[in-house]
Amino acid sequence: MLPVATCLLALFALLIAESSDSRVARAIAKLTASSAFVWAALEWGAAQTPFGQLVLVGLLFCWIGDALLLSTGQTLWFRLGIGAFMLAHLCYALAYARLPLEPVPLVACAALVGLGAWRSYQWLGPHLPSGFRGPVIAYIAIISLMVGLAGASVIGGAPTLLGIGALGFALSDLSVARDRFVAAGFLNAAWGLPAYYLSQLAIAYAASHVTHASSGA
Repeated sequence: MLPVATCLLALFALLIAESSDSRVARAIAKLTASSAFVWAALEWGAAQTPFGQLVLVGLLFCWIGDALLLSTGQTLWFRLGIGAFMLAHLCYALAYARLPLEPVPLVACAALVGLGAWRSYQWLGPHLPSGFRGPVIAYIAIISLMVGLAGASVIGGAPTLLGIGALGFALSDLSVARDRFVAAGFLNAAWGLPAYYLSQLAIAYAASHVTHASSGA
């Protein structure tokens, strides 16, 4: 499919731009790749169902976040980008919450994700400037909510790609956090960007195969 091919080719170009530190090429490739996953979601029919619409809005917030994170360092644009991605994670969480969720798997997933979130903050916390601690804690909480709901929904019968996409999205956030707060370098982009873009495509594709979403909010 053309949007998927476009996303993957732009991702390859983005990795080259990151390795050569070309800001103009990086911006063009990144926004092309991000536009392509929105395009793919539309091609797959995301706008046709309430579940898919939430996913589509989440993808659009990701696009905004990607544009804002074209800035370097810990700027106002970076803070706004964090906000955009928080809203993206929240949209996905609301979408997953529409799916059948059994109490026991939900509690088990919440416990596992909570442990992972705590360990992530233990790793990242010492490197955070004081002004970022609150936003990062809130961000981790929303990511954890999304991943926990995704895991429980997959156990309840949702497409496995939804869970894989949610987990990959969360892991890609760690690469951004490492680059901005711990140790900047191409290695972060080398694994984080593929994880991010493949995860968005997985979520967008799986959303078109969800047939048992609740009619409630």
